[in-house]
Amino acid sequence: MKKFLVAIISMFIATTAVAQSGYQIQPGDTLQVEVLEDPSLNRSTLVLPDGSISFPFAGTVRASGQTASQVGQVIRSGIASQFTTDPTVFVTVQALNIAAPSVAAAAATTDIFMMGEILVPGAKSLQHGVTLIQALAESGGFTKFAAKKRIILRRSDKRTGKQSVHRINYKAIADGAAIGNDIILRDGDVIIVPERRLFE
Repeated sequence: MKKFLVAIISMFIATTAVAQSGYQIQPGDTLQVEVLEDPSLNRSTLVLPDGSISFPFAGTVRASGQTASQVGQVIRSGIASQFTTDPTVFVTVQALNIAAPSVAAAAATTDIFMMGEILVPGAKSLQHGVTLIQALAESGGFTKFAAKKRIILRRSDKRTGKQSVHRINYKAIADGAAIGNDIILRDGDVIIVPERRLFE
């Protein structure tokens, strides 16, 4: 009778897991973890902002971006040494993080810095995919002392840490002479508009 009951429970949980098999877990989700061989380990656990969960004997487990089945496999491997036979672990998503869409929306911005001869310098958080001309428009445009042909774009490569410097002729882009050269900005870009020289 006990084996039959375990089989029924296993089939029910497995069916639920299949329905969730394609879902990738996100921070803020709540997971239900069940260990058939030791119910004292059964628990609900919150996925932390760094994407991890903690589970007895398994320690810290990466959950974000994984499916429930993948997390279950990691937990099973982590606790296996505590059992004489391989434990049976089921993980299901008990509750979704309803704040996830707003987090995604916040990530769809580009943070840049503007300085020099522009009307509203400083840090800007602009829509993802913004171009140089659009960013300059957001800053209120140039002062009357701006050297529009010598705009400097400083860009850091996050992987290598190296910084590149690009010189941009705004007048050529705006007049259509350099059409297609309006650069799409990236996070961390610094735009510097220098002061015009005496006869520039």
